[in-house]
Amino acid sequence: MIINGTVVDLAYSLKNSDGEVLDQADKADPFTYLHGASQIVPGLESALEGLKIGDKKDVTVTPAEGYGEINPDLKLTVSRAQFPKDAEIEEGMQFETQTPDGQGIVFTIEEIAGDKVSIDGNHPLAGQSLHFAVEVLSMREATQEEITHGHAHGPDGHHGHDHEMGEHHGSEDDDHHNH
Repeated sequence: MIINGTVVDLAYSLKNSDGEVLDQADKADPFTYLHGASQIVPGLESALEGLKIGDKKDVTVTPAEGYGEINPDLKLTVSRAQFPKDAEIEEGMQFETQTPDGQGIVFTIEEIAGDKVSIDGNHPLAGQSLHFAVEVLSMREATQEEITHGHAHGPDGHHGHDHEMGEHHGSEDDDHHNH
């Protein structure tokens, strides 16, 4: 049964309200996470609590329990001069910067108009309801090392590759969202 401290392998698909597939992991390449370590969005994590191997569940996560509502204060227009002169910037690019309090935040370049650049620091899925279809494939008790590190390491509890649920494959690994 899924409880805090359980390493879980899931097959899942994530769709937006229009039915567009945003991310997925299949049985051949499942998503692995440590339950209770805030690696996935809170609304999904709470819905998975208590499930068993083989269980399938459809879960709709509201923005408040997902990546949050859109924060208009994170939509900015800045001068092109604020970017390095030799930086090749284009719409859709992402970059990370720090807030005055030292928090890392990822911005997406939305539009470039002359010397003005519109950027957005909201998570790409902010303001959206998320529709997950999940299947619990396997689970095991986390190792002490995994609990200490706050994430799953791999099938045997050792470090390995993992990706973040809800993120397009190949995107920046940014911990400013709670998966």
